[in-house]
Amino acid sequence: MVSGETVFITGGAGFIGANLIRRLADSNDIYVLDNLTRNALSPLGMEKHPRVKVIQGDIVDYGGLFAALPDETTVVLHMAAIAGIDTVTKRPVQTMEVNMLGTYNILRALVEKGLVAQLKRFVVFSTSEVFGVAAFHAGDQTPSAVKLSGEPRWCYAVSKLAGEYLAHSYARQHGLRVSIVRPFNVYGPGQIGEGAIRNLILRCLRNEPLLVQGDGTQIRSWCFVDDMVDATILAVVSEKAVGQAFNIGNPKATLTIRSLAEKIISLTGSSSPITHVPRAPDVDLRVPDISKARELLGYEPKVDLDEGIRRTIAWYRERLGRGEE
Repeated sequence: MVSGETVFITGGAGFIGANLIRRLADSNDIYVLDNLTRNALSPLGMEKHPRVKVIQGDIVDYGGLFAALPDETTVVLHMAAIAGIDTVTKRPVQTMEVNMLGTYNILRALVEKGLVAQLKRFVVFSTSEVFGVAAFHAGDQTPSAVKLSGEPRWCYAVSKLAGEYLAHSYARQHGLRVSIVRPFNVYGPGQIGEGAIRNLILRCLRNEPLLVQGDGTQIRSWCFVDDMVDATILAVVSEKAVGQAFNIGNPKATLTIRSLAEKIISLTGSSSPITHVPRAPDVDLRVPDISKARELLGYEPKVDLDEGIRRTIAWYRERLGRGEE
């Protein structure tokens, strides 16, 4: 449990950040720096929480970031990033700037503001994308396998991997207590923007065709957001997390995209047909090995796929009923 801390969260208005804040806000002071391009705080009822202060700003603005960072900060969760394959391929320059320069800026600010010694943990949110197009039981030490530099789809993975190296470098040179988490396909209530399960649920609730790329045999493991939040908190409180990188996901919740679409149709009771569309550059296989997180953090995903999808369906169904989605 995290309690009595001053937590600074870059990108905290995003989907995972807002769910983290929902867990942390009652017992900690939370400062959120976010440009509010995607704002999940409001749908989750956290925007007006008395212990949450939202500072609208951009992590690439070093002066604004430095001013926003409280002198009392004891925990930093660095989540700010441009993400989502459609966005990344359309905005590769901004992706590299935000994900690389933004990480440099927060690390530099912690050193220049003299906060390293009091900081209990700096948690970097990386990505499963660092494992490339095919990762079966990818371990935390599995070599990265991103593709050629001319393919814009991989700007996100490369920029996140650079952030991992940069954080480890600051740990070695300045004594920063760093932990890295690599989320594998997180879904759940509050997701906004791009997200396969979100998109499939919304289309099912409207009885619209489900668009599946290619033959739908791409394989993913799906992690419910509450399990991701559990893992992040463990990375903050566990001494064994310092200096380590962890794959966070749920390998038991693994299936093809076609099977996922069929499952969501069944659980929503939808009449949506499945329509196959041409496949864009994509990942064939992504299943995490979470044994290191199990061993060092005591992490174990608790929410199975059917239960997680049911909870997510209920959340979106309620919002649609209020005309909010």
